Amino acid sequence: MQENYFIIHGSFGSPFGNWFPWLRRELRKRSKEVYVPDFPTGVGFQNYENWSKLLKVHLDAGLITENTIIFAHSIAPVFVCKFLVENKVRVKKLVFACGFNNYLGIDEDYDSVNRGMYLENLGDVKKYCDEIVCFYTKNDPYVSYEAEKKFADTVATQQIVIVDGGHLNSESGYREFPELLEFVEE
Repeated sequence: MQENYFIIHGSFGSPFGNWFPWLRRELRKRSKEVYVPDFPTGVGFQNYENWSKLLKVHLDAGLITENTIIFAHSIAPVFVCKFLVENKVRVKKLVFACGFNNYLGIDEDYDSVNRGMYLENLGDVKKYCDEIVCFYTKNDPYVSYEAEKKFADTVATQQIVIVDGGHLNSESGYREFPELLEFVEE
């Protein structure tokens, strides 16, 4: 079976922001099957249960398999890890940008929607994926370098530090993210 791709946005995000539309177009140009779910956002709507229900629809439809590659940004990497561990789902590759776990202090709204995503046994995700790539930066205005590095140290098989990448979002100039294409299967 040919691989497929998921692109997962972060807190208060959407499939239409940051580098997600660009990556979707690039994958489609290569005739790849790609899904970019629109998860509920906002205080009272964004939580692990709601996000998990939506991703479970894709899982139950047979779209998340051992041939799936997932790109995820910000809070989405830990959400993906928790989902895979709780559902015992194996995937081919995970490519994370600015992932973190158990980090609070961004602001009250972000803390409230992020808190339920965290995972105590984060390292268990390695049972469900052999290749985990973590991109993170030294100058993220939202999440500390130490929190992103700790996340990457726990899960990554490959770490790529971008010195001046901010939160690797459109606000930091990331409407395109060509480095991600290295992790697309030919």
